[in-house]
Amino acid sequence: MQTIKVNGYDMAYLEVGQGHPLVCVHGTLGDFRTWYAVLGPLSKKHRVIAVSLRHFFPEHWNGVGDDYRMARHVDDVIAFIEQITPRPVDLMGHSRGGHICFRVAQARPDLLRKVILAEPGGDFDPSLDPTVKPGAPSALAARVLLSVNKVREGDIEGGLQNFVDLIDGEGSWRRLPAAAKQQLRDNIYTLLGQAHEARKPYNMADMLAIKTPTLLIGGSDTTGSLSTMWREMAKHIAGAKTAEIAHARHWMFEQDPEGFCRAVTEFLAG
Repeated sequence: MQTIKVNGYDMAYLEVGQGHPLVCVHGTLGDFRTWYAVLGPLSKKHRVIAVSLRHFFPEHWNGVGDDYRMARHVDDVIAFIEQITPRPVDLMGHSRGGHICFRVAQARPDLLRKVILAEPGGDFDPSLDPTVKPGAPSALAARVLLSVNKVREGDIEGGLQNFVDLIDGEGSWRRLPAAAKQQLRDNIYTLLGQAHEARKPYNMADMLAIKTPTLLIGGSDTTGSLSTMWREMAKHIAGAKTAEIAHARHWMFEQDPEGFCRAVTEFLAG
């Protein structure tokens, strides 16, 4: 593990392999360990740099403070990439990390060669989904709030079970191996910050602003909005490519590392 100081914060990261830099950004309750299953295969042809965002493991944050914001994490990733050479880099993000990578591509396309978004999180505004009521929380956000409330009440296991089962189906938390459960526990209080991070919804202008070659990836068995958003985004991002990982869900790179790495490496080589 190494660190780079970005915006006054020591951002931790793992770096393996040689070749063109591929910066990887984890999602909710993740950290640089999120990518363990694919670090080996991807590092055969790429210099893979997996980061831990502000307030995630190895930091053990207590949830106190007001600097857990989507905009702060976007700025941190930009500042991190600015210290990586050579540039432009390839950038990959999963879930909430996919949203961060989307915003980096929107704000600083000069830093990026290609972008990979694995079931990016977030919400649409009415310009992308006419059924959306401005200001109203999405069904997914409402369920996540249940997990947040459980954590606030001290029910860590209940909050984690609700979150994981919401994303990957009933019984998913129970089936997770011990190491995966511990990683989520290590980052549990970041969920409190996410409840108030002022994340902006995507709009049509955002989609049209993305000019960096983009791949959107999803699992064939993912359910809910996460299963449809990446497909809809691909319709509006110029030249976007898509890949579906068969028989996989939201954490597709853990459930089918070989299929996920094949899709990523083919896109980066093209």
